[in-house]
Amino acid sequence: MQLRLIAVDKLRTPYVAQACEEFRKRLRAYAPYDEVEVRAAAGGDPGAAIRDETARVLKLIRPDERVWLLERTGTELSSIELSRELDAVAHAGTTRLTFVVAGTYGAGDALVERADRLWSLSKLTFLHEWARMFVLEQLYRAAKIARNEPYHH
Repeated sequence: MQLRLIAVDKLRTPYVAQACEEFRKRLRAYAPYDEVEVRAAAGGDPGAAIRDETARVLKLIRPDERVWLLERTGTELSSIELSRELDAVAHAGTTRLTFVVAGTYGAGDALVERADRLWSLSKLTFLHEWARMFVLEQLYRAAKIARNEPYHH
C-alpha cells in the first residue's frame, strides 16, 4: 500500500525539515511514500483560507483512495493501535492511504466529510510542522511494529 501525506504549507524550520527527511528515508524502506505540499492561503480571512486550502487538497485526492485527516477532534491511537489499523487498511485492498495535515485554521467541512478517519495525535495543540514530523515518525514506528522489529517500548 502506498502512503502519502498532503500538507498545507512548507516546512520552514530547518531542524523539523531535517527530521522529516530522515523519517521519509526510513519509511520508504517499508512502503512507497509520497508527500505533497499545498500552498497556504494568503491573507488573514480564516474562512477564505479554509475554503481555499480545502479545495486545493481535495483536488489531489482520488475517489478510490482512503483518507485520514489529522484533526484534534479525531480518535487518538497508540503506536501499536496505529500499526494494527494500517495493517487492516492494507489488507482491505487499499492501494493508497493519504494523510492530510490541514492549514493553520483547520480543514473545511468538505474535507472532514471526505475523510475516512479523523486522527488526533494528541489533545495537545502542535505546530503544523511538528504534526507532520510526528505523523512521519509514527508511520515509521508502525511499520517497525508490524514487522516485530525493535523500535518501541
